[in-house]
Order: sequence, then C-alpha cells, then structure tokens
Amino acid sequence: MSNYHHITIPAGDKIHKGSDGTLVTPDVPVICFIEGDGTGPDIWRASRFLFDAAVKHCYGPKRAVAWMEIFAGEKANGIYETYLPDETLDAVREYGIAIKGPLTTPIGGGFRSLNVTLRQQLDLFACVRPVRHFEGVPSPVCEPDAVDMIIFRENTEDVYSGLELESGTPEAARLIDFCAREFGWRIRPDSGIGIKPISETGSKRLVRAALRHAIQHRCSSVTLVHKGNIMKYTEGAFRKWGYELVREEFSDVAVGWDDCGGKPDGKILVKDTIADIFLQQVLTRPREFEVVATMNLNGDYMSDALAAQVGGIGIAPGANINYETGHAIFEATHGTAPKYANLDKVNPSSVVLSGVMMFEYLGWQEVADAIISALTRTFKEKKVTYDFARLMQGATELKCSEFARAVAQNL
Repeated sequence: MSNYHHITIPAGDKIHKGSDGTLVTPDVPVICFIEGDGTGPDIWRASRFLFDAAVKHCYGPKRAVAWMEIFAGEKANGIYETYLPDETLDAVREYGIAIKGPLTTPIGGGFRSLNVTLRQQLDLFACVRPVRHFEGVPSPVCEPDAVDMIIFRENTEDVYSGLELESGTPEAARLIDFCAREFGWRIRPDSGIGIKPISETGSKRLVRAALRHAIQHRCSSVTLVHKGNIMKYTEGAFRKWGYELVREEFSDVAVGWDDCGGKPDGKILVKDTIADIFLQQVLTRPREFEVVATMNLNGDYMSDALAAQVGGIGIAPGANINYETGHAIFEATHGTAPKYANLDKVNPSSVVLSGVMMFEYLGWQEVADAIISALTRTFKEKKVTYDFARLMQGATELKCSEFARAVAQNL
C-alpha cells in the first residue's frame, strides 16, 4: 500500500485492467474524488449522497464505493502550498479513476489551467462530452430533444499545449526572426506566438476511441469536425488521418464518405464537416449527428454550444479518459461560481451526470440507469434548483442538497 502524506486510503480494492484489457471493478472500489473550489463542496456533497443512494438501491449491501479524497485547487494549496500536489497525480495513476468538482486556476499560480494540467500530466487524451435533453428542462431552442450526441475532443494537443511566447520578449523575437529566415514567413514583430501541434498519433487514438464507442453503442455515423479548409496541415491532417484509420483498422465495420459516396451499406458512415458549418447544422439539423470527433479548441466551443441547446453547461457532464491505460477523471464542466459558494444553491447535475458516465465506465450500468430515470422523473415533476426554477412555470425551487434528496426519492 502506498504512503501518502495527506491522503487517507479507505478500505476497498483497486480498479484494474484484466488480462483481456477490460476494466475490472471490485465490489468495493476505491474511487478518488476532488471536491472542487467555490460551489464544489456543495455540489460534491449532494452528488455523493445520490451516488451512494443509487448504489445501495441497485445492489443493497453487496456493493459500495470507498471514496478517497485527493486534493487540487484552493484546498490543496491550503494543505500542500501548491495547487496541484504530486501525490494527487500519483493517486490517480495508482487508483485509476477520479471524479471532481470545478477548480479555480489561480492568477499567477504557475498553472495555465488546473484542468488542462491534469489532462496533460495524466495523458487523458479524450475529453468525452455526451449531450442530451431531459424532458422538462428549459431550453432556448424549439426541439431540444433532437440533440442526442457525444463529442470526443482531443485533450492534449492543439493550441491548449501551452506552447506560447509573449509579444515583445526576446524569445518571441528570435522565433519571428527564425520563421522569416527559414520559411519566409512575415510575422509582425509585435506579435505573440503560439504553436499548434496536431499529431498523427494524437489524432488517430482520438478517432479510434470515437469509432469504438460508435461500434459499442450501435451508432450509424461518426463525424470528424475540423477547419481543414484553412489549416491544411494541422486540422486538415486530422481529417486525413481519421479517414486513414477507418481504412486501416475499421474497414469491416465502418467506411468513409469518400469511399462509399455517402452510402455505407450497413456500416458506420464516417463523414466530416467544417467547424463553422457544424455549429450551424447542430441548430438546424441536429439529428444528423451521433458521434463527433474533433480537436481541442473546436471541441471546447462545440461542447459548450451544444450544452446550451439542452439546458446549459450546468447540466453538462464530462470525462477525461485514456482508453489505453484505463485512467479517467470525470468532472463538472462548469466553473466554480464563487458567489454561490456554501449557499447550498446551485445545480449539481453536471457532477451527477458525470457520475453516471463514471458508473457506465466501471460497468455498473444499473446505477447509471437508475440515476438517469430518477433525474428524468424529478425534472418532469418540476422539482429543480434555482437556475431552472426561474425559467419554468409552476416549478418547486429546491436547494442543492434538497434536489439530490428529491432525485434519490425517485430511484
């Protein structure tokens, strides 16, 4: 058993990969959690209560989660004097699975983003964001139920790599001079410079994960979203490598648009679209999209825009997964909302639905299904937190903890 300075290891067993590469979840798995900052503790307490209630509802005394607190953000800084301690990363590496609330990235704290740092340090290359509507949840669009898709966003490359040089620095001047000298690129001398790496390795493993999801869930299409008409050797290469992967590894079950003329003959159709057109089409004809694979920046824009169509980012779940090692962090996708901290007010649904993803990933499908059914009933009853209550006629406004109890009662 590993020695940690500030982490208490509960009684339970580690989740691990079996000899066939599939995840093996014991009856009492140790799962790491990070409360989060701002409203994080409120929504984590509510979510944990619901998770434990759902596991007990489905399995009685046979199964339970052994929750293990690890630290990041403001709480970590108070304990370790750093916002992301090494033993937090070590714990996720050792125990494999974590779930977290929102984190504040401190100004001048040495991290561009704690969330991005976690993803990159642990090589959690796929940001997975399912988007669906729950009946009764207010939406700004006419047919929110037409949105039912899942986004696979590459998590480790693109402009999020942090390869930047500040305008006016000697380093930026040297790079500008080098680009002029070696490539004939004319860059204004007062420019800040950023590097946008898109690799074949990163692109193919992301598209591979999307295709495997499509196969497992019997989806009819996968859409590659890119801006390859402009960025031909980065985003255009992502498109090219995606189609190559279909031919190399999935030709028995999938086919690219160009290879079948849009007629897949029973196979999964892999197609592509330009990012700006995609953002229009998810409004005008969202039923055409099921599984979407894209790069980091595009995926950030797209997942938030789609979340708005089904009720907002407060109800949007997310996961960061390395399908090769099995490591995964499930997370709230919204910010910390510090003005509501400790008021027991905000909607915990983002963490709750991320937990649903976690239980599905662990193979506890009964728990995931039970929570979804209970959430659906609770929304239909118009028992909601303030963010939805103010948009619904005849709603009963509940506190964060009260909402979790209402959902638990509907299990």
